[in-house]
Amino acid sequence: MTDDLIVFTGTANPPLADKIMQYLGGPLGGITIHHFLDGEIHVKIEETVRGKDVFIVQPICVAPNDMLMELLIMIDAAKRASAARITAVLPYYGYARQDRKDQPRVPLTAKLVANLLVTAGADRILTMDLHAAQIQGFFDIPVDHLHATPVLVKYLRELQLHKPIVVSPDTGGAKTAYAYSQMLGTDLAIVAKQRLGDADVDAFTVVGDVSGCDVIMIDDMTATCGTLCAAAKMLRDRGAVSIRAAVTHIPLTDKGVERLEGETGLTELIVTDTIPLRSDLRSRNIPTKITTLSVSGVLGEAIRRIHENRSVSTLFRH
Repeated sequence: MTDDLIVFTGTANPPLADKIMQYLGGPLGGITIHHFLDGEIHVKIEETVRGKDVFIVQPICVAPNDMLMELLIMIDAAKRASAARITAVLPYYGYARQDRKDQPRVPLTAKLVANLLVTAGADRILTMDLHAAQIQGFFDIPVDHLHATPVLVKYLRELQLHKPIVVSPDTGGAKTAYAYSQMLGTDLAIVAKQRLGDADVDAFTVVGDVSGCDVIMIDDMTATCGTLCAAAKMLRDRGAVSIRAAVTHIPLTDKGVERLEGETGLTELIVTDTIPLRSDLRSRNIPTKITTLSVSGVLGEAIRRIHENRSVSTLFRH
């Protein structure tokens, strides 16, 4: 930590921000965030940021509309306090699934969020595992797109599975799954699916042989666990011995919790802390083992390199 670097956090994921600061070796910047009774948000930065390199850690999750508004107000506060540079650190970029016009008269909300962040005063974006990589092109400012791959691959290697195979739970994730299979030295299989709605999925075929294998499913996010559960059922039917799912983001909905309480077919659900796990999971009967890995080291190293004007390209690699 240097005197001209300062990191703030909103209310979306303070534990992750604390871990990032443990990595960087310094305290979080002082900031007060207050919600008025009518829902309006008030922010006050409690220390000087004039001429400083400011990083604001805030995933757009849990209550995404409130968290996005908090982030915009924090950026505006830092800008009006004469910060030299403002980097919005979004471990999870909310609204990323609305990145294309696949129906008539629908918005490009991922682009709208990008416009809002730039208009508020962000000079740079640091994010992780975007739902669609082309979202980087929605910005006219630098975007550093990190991956949770190093953290997930390290854990998966330590499992020392007997006959592992990497599976993409849908065709859209085949490229990422292939990268994981190369790093882990395994074969690759793909589940083809048909989405019946925003919470229901019908998996209908598997390309590849998973019989007798320890399956590792790779996905960037899951909210309802529909894709993972449908794919896991089909993989079990095809003879898979165990099924683990490695997912970067888990903005878990009530439907997702309901599915986890049932028979998922998953041996283990491996997630990262870009989004805080729902607190009610501790009191629910979740038979699937949930393992949380921290990406604070990757984000902390990126913040350090950006501040020091050093290359961060090695952190982008799968």
